[in-house]
Amino acid sequence: MPKYRVRIDPRDNCISDMVCVSICPDVFEMSPDDNKVQIIEKWREGGDIATGIVGEDLKGCVEEAANACPVQIIHVEEVEG
Repeated sequence: MPKYRVRIDPRDNCISDMVCVSICPDVFEMSPDDNKVQIIEKWREGGDIATGIVGEDLKGCVEEAANACPVQIIHVEEVEG
C-alpha cells in the first residue's frame, strides 16, 4: 500500500488560517507554541513537526489541504518502497 510524505515547507510562511486543519484534521493541527500548522504527532517522520508519513486512506484529504492552502506550503509526494 503506498505511503505519502507530507511536508509543511517553509512552515514559517504559515498564516494560521486553519484551512488545512478544517479539511484534514486527522493529519494537521495548530501548534500551541507558535499558532502555526504542524503534523499530528502520530504521523510525524522522525519527530519533525513539519514532516509526516501517511497512508493511502489519508491521501485525498492531505492533497485537498495542500491545494486549498493559501500560501501553498503543504507538499505531498509518494514515498518509494
